[in-house]
Amino acid sequence: MTTGQGKRVVVIGAGIVGASLAYHLARKGANVTVVDAENIASGVTGRSFAWINTSSSESDPIAQLRSAAIEAYRQLETELPGLTVRWTGALSYNGTSSGAPSAAGTPSEPDRVSRSRILELEPNLKYPPESASYAPAEGALDPVTAVHALIAGARAYGAKVLTQTPVLGFATQHATITGVETTTGIIDADVVVVAAGTGITKLTDRLEVSLPIEASPAVLIRYKAQPNLVRTIISGPEMEVRQTTDGALVAAEDYLDDAVENQPAAIALRTAKAIQNELHGAASIEPECACVGLRPMPADGIPIIGYLPTVGGVYVCAVHPGITLAAIVGRLASEEIIDGEVSSILGPCRPDRFFRQV
Repeated sequence: MTTGQGKRVVVIGAGIVGASLAYHLARKGANVTVVDAENIASGVTGRSFAWINTSSSESDPIAQLRSAAIEAYRQLETELPGLTVRWTGALSYNGTSSGAPSAAGTPSEPDRVSRSRILELEPNLKYPPESASYAPAEGALDPVTAVHALIAGARAYGAKVLTQTPVLGFATQHATITGVETTTGIIDADVVVVAAGTGITKLTDRLEVSLPIEASPAVLIRYKAQPNLVRTIISGPEMEVRQTTDGALVAAEDYLDDAVENQPAAIALRTAKAIQNELHGAASIEPECACVGLRPMPADGIPIIGYLPTVGGVYVCAVHPGITLAAIVGRLASEEIIDGEVSSILGPCRPDRFFRQV
């Protein structure tokens, strides 16, 4: 079978992008099998700041994709009771903001708000800027909980999930995929969706297809904290933080290098001091965990989404920002794979841009 419902689709990767693909594909009637070498949400998804950040500039080639992300998540919330987004809004400033607030914008065009409004939003800020950007439609989620909700939804539509099942290779015939070779045997497939994060290149290399995807590290830190320290998502020059429903404070930091002073635990202590300096009531925060997540970053910074041009039946999803785009990419990719509806919004993301003749 090559088209329509009942198509056999193997999704490689059980992070948030793979889980969204599996759910949307199974909901459309595909015969879905999810395969992961480890466990559900065991990769970078579980080490993500999980900000659904849709703000973009006019020059952003995926601005349309970002702008569709919030509606896609709101749709998922109506379909999956276990998937909940905290739509707190996001407050961003660089420390040198100035000027008067503007009228409300769209989800991709944040409002400009004054210091008085900033303090209404975040009363614990010690040094609020003169003005900041506020995106009221943005939010964050618990990424691991969200993945499990998506996987449960996929299973409800008949999807199978195989964890601890490494992919060893691919079965092909006449340059077209026919199955996935795993440690437990071959899984027949009409389409294979490769959504394995930084593991994508290792898999596509086995098909003699080279994709320029690098592992981009970032540090995620979780602190024990008192409730109601942070109400929105704060992204400023000294800290990028949000607070979870259970009161934990989550912070994101750039990865620097492997030096002892830049190990995650050391960064967590420095970040704690910065947060304490910036927020009233943060004196008692304690690091719970700090880890490095490796994000799949295409060489040109644009997601790679679509069929490989050189091997039939292989659909790649290398997505950054993965949390932001998972819901909309899952929906649009499933429409392409099952319905044959080519999405113009995904146009800038096609893999064939790396294979064009010069």
